[in-house]
Amino acid sequence: MRAAIMTAPGRLEVQDVDLLPLAPGRIRVRTGATPFCVTDVMNADGVFGKEPPTILGHASMGVVEELGPDVTGVRVGDRVVVHGTAECGRCFYCVRGRTDQCSVIFDRPDGPPPVARLADGSIATAAGNVGGYAELMSVDARQVVQVDTAVPDVVLGLLGCGVTTGLGSVFNVAAVVPGSDVAVVGCGQLGLWMIQGARVAGAGQIIALDPDAGRRERAAAAGATVTLDPAEADPVEQVRALTGGYGVTYALEAAGPALAQRQAVLMTHRGGTAVLTGCEPLGAELSLPQVPIALHGRTVVSSQNGRVRMHHDIPRFVRMLEDGRLDASLVGIAEFALDEIDEAKEAARAHRTVIGVIVPGAR
Repeated sequence: MRAAIMTAPGRLEVQDVDLLPLAPGRIRVRTGATPFCVTDVMNADGVFGKEPPTILGHASMGVVEELGPDVTGVRVGDRVVVHGTAECGRCFYCVRGRTDQCSVIFDRPDGPPPVARLADGSIATAAGNVGGYAELMSVDARQVVQVDTAVPDVVLGLLGCGVTTGLGSVFNVAAVVPGSDVAVVGCGQLGLWMIQGARVAGAGQIIALDPDAGRRERAAAAGATVTLDPAEADPVEQVRALTGGYGVTYALEAAGPALAQRQAVLMTHRGGTAVLTGCEPLGAELSLPQVPIALHGRTVVSSQNGRVRMHHDIPRFVRMLEDGRLDASLVGIAEFALDEIDEAKEAARAHRTVIGVIVPGAR
């Protein structure tokens, strides 16, 4: 099969490789569509410590072609979402209700799983336990959700990460209530799903902040009632001016830089909630003033993959796409063939696309 291999930081090469035999609990999936988001740019650049050779692509979708030993709950021929976070149901975190921290993803002492042999005999791993930039994936069966829907592949692929993080931040983490004021900081793919989720949740004022005019236009189409350019003036003061001087009840950060996260926290009113999803290169630190956190009752909470319960939430989000409550066309999906992976990477880096999707079957 063909796969885009990260052979060195900053270098992706499409090569012919051989998938290794399936280990117990793993399945083989024919890849349909895999998103290429800004996180993947950083992964490809080696920012997050991915060791080459590895197949990037941390969420995907496809059709199950083969089952390894001891696999239950999925069948050959199933159309599945390959989620960015597993849900084993048994580890320290899953039994405490924090499936977003499942040990299948975060506690791998031996590193990511080996999945393919390169022509030179070296073994490639699968980043994020997925490796979606390939014609075939070897994935843990606990990381897939079967779906029966007419929603297109390129949209279903986003349900492995972007859709779930965005909507989960609204419904699961913030638990936005009808009529409340919401600010969304950053209007890329993730922020646009947050805006749609806030609209579905019945938010009153939805304030979208992004320096890119095109993304602000998309935010307005997705349901933002006000759009702001954070470069024009202090974004915290801009938000407060729209809320009677108080700030919003919920601030959802989808930008990445620590400064944007600090601003998200400070644009909430006393007792408000800030949900943080982005991250800069490893080692970045977030500084927050003490009084607004310790005395003013603000809640600051993280949102790794929207804290979804994938077997519960993914079918729910699929239904929202089917019945029109969510509209993927508002996000702006750009399709790329596997051989165009460098173009997808640079388009994501330069923000020429909101979200690119690698379709390995395209030529």
